[in-house]
Amino acid sequence: MGVTQAPPSPPAATARWQWSLAGVAALGLGVAAALAGYADAHPGDGATLLTLWFSGMLQLKSWFTTAALALVVVQVLSALAMWGRLPGVRGDPPGWVGTLHRWSGTVAFLLTLPVAFQCVWSLGFEDEPSRVLVHSVAGCLFYGAFAAKMLALRLPRLPSPVVPVLGALLATLLVVVWFTSALWFFTQPGLPRV
Repeated sequence: MGVTQAPPSPPAATARWQWSLAGVAALGLGVAAALAGYADAHPGDGATLLTLWFSGMLQLKSWFTTAALALVVVQVLSALAMWGRLPGVRGDPPGWVGTLHRWSGTVAFLLTLPVAFQCVWSLGFEDEPSRVLVHSVAGCLFYGAFAAKMLALRLPRLPSPVVPVLGALLATLLVVVWFTSALWFFTQPGLPRV
C-alpha cells in the first residue's frame, strides 16, 4: 500500500500566503524601525513623565515590565494549552483558556505602553553600554512583533506555525527586555525599589 500525498497547493494560493507573510514581516520591521528612528531622533532629556504611585520612572518601568512578564507566562501556558502542547493536559482545553489568553495578552500589552512611552520619549534610543543597546533593540522589535502578530491573526490562509512563532518571538523579546532593564534595576544597590 502506497503513501498518499496531499495534492500540491495551487500556485496562486501559495503566492497569496507568501505575499501575506511578506506583508506581516514588513509591518513588523516597519513598526520596529519607526520606533527606533523616532527614539534615536528624539534622544529625550530623561525627564520623568509618569510615576503613578512609584517614587520614580525606573521603578514604574521595572514593576510594570515585571507584571507584563508574569502575564506573558500566562500567555505561554494558555497558548500551549490551546495548541494541545501543554504537558499533562489531555483533550480540548476548557473554553475559558482562550479568553484568558486574549485578556492576559491585552493587559500585558497595556502594561508595556507607559514603559515604552517613557523609554522612547524620555530616554531615547541608546547604544551604550551594550546592555542598553540590547534593551533598545529588543524593545523596538517587541512592538514590531506585536504588530505583526495582530495582523497575522486576521489574515486567512497563513501557514499554521506563523502565529505561534510570532507569539514565541513576543515572549522571548519581553524576556530580553526584562533581563536588560528590570532585572538590572532590581540588582542595583541603593536604589529605592518602589
